[in-house]
Amino acid sequence: MKPKNCLIFGGSGQIGRHLIRKLTRNNIKVTVVTRSIHQKSYIIKTQGNAGYIDIVESNIYDEKKIRKLFSNADICVNLVGILFEQKKGNTFYNIHTLFPSILAKLAREYKLKNFIHLSALGINEAVDSEYAKSKLEGEKNIINNFPLATILRPSVVYSVDDNFTTNFMTLLNRLPFFPLYYSGRTKFTPIHCSDLSDFIYYVISNNINSKIVECVGPEVITLKNILERLLVLIDKKKFLIPMPLPFAFMSAKIFQLMPNPLLTEDQLRLLKYDNIVSKKYKSNSEIGMPSKRFFNEEVKKYSYMWREGGQFSTEKYLSKNDSDKNNN
Repeated sequence: MKPKNCLIFGGSGQIGRHLIRKLTRNNIKVTVVTRSIHQKSYIIKTQGNAGYIDIVESNIYDEKKIRKLFSNADICVNLVGILFEQKKGNTFYNIHTLFPSILAKLAREYKLKNFIHLSALGINEAVDSEYAKSKLEGEKNIINNFPLATILRPSVVYSVDDNFTTNFMTLLNRLPFFPLYYSGRTKFTPIHCSDLSDFIYYVISNNINSKIVECVGPEVITLKNILERLLVLIDKKKFLIPMPLPFAFMSAKIFQLMPNPLLTEDQLRLLKYDNIVSKKYKSNSEIGMPSKRFFNEEVKKYSYMWREGGQFSTEKYLSKNDSDKNNN
């Protein structure tokens, strides 16, 4: 049987790298589009089995070049997204609304079997967030242009390569206290990157389409509880202090002036909405692929990098030291 050809946009990120490994391991050929082959190709090449991965350099708005790629594809996966706006066209509208619309039109024109688009959980409720509004508008355009599309709405995605747990552990390590926005009550259902890539593979291999699916992990955890768990994992004691909203927005206004802001005003507005299943759409569990990885167990595998002693603070070395002491 002829292997499927999967065209991936956004393949150099944490989700893309996990997905490439999963697909090529299961004999699905992958073509990854990147804006800078010199910066990203060495990352992407090491993720897939030899002969099952091609890397193409292209501006994501170069429709002429992208058309050629669609003519050889069976499935398209769009993982491109941003958390804050930048100059040079990296706006929420361009990335979350316009670009997915172009891909959906091409998917329909070239009669692809499926177009899988990564959106975000909780965007229906976050009416005052530009990020959420752009994601929602993008979904509407995709459905209008390619009704067979499968739209995935994940909660916070975490892994050793993320910008979520790793940033939090870095800040918790360095700061004497940590600010709690909205008193840390916001609920999340973190999903591990491997669980999400497993589900995308499940969608591809079972030809699931025409659905919006909410992708969540097995636990509902508040922001405060996430921070408390991370503190235990890195063996630190810090104060978690609720921050008044006027001060929070003032600090966000300053942070967003930086090239890679820790927090923006839009992210702060988004943070007041729970990131859990809405029950308006089916979840990954209801589709037949529940998440298996639990937050503490997975983060524990890499949290040693933020602990005093690094790898020598892990159970492997601690148990060895204990046995050496007993022998002496």
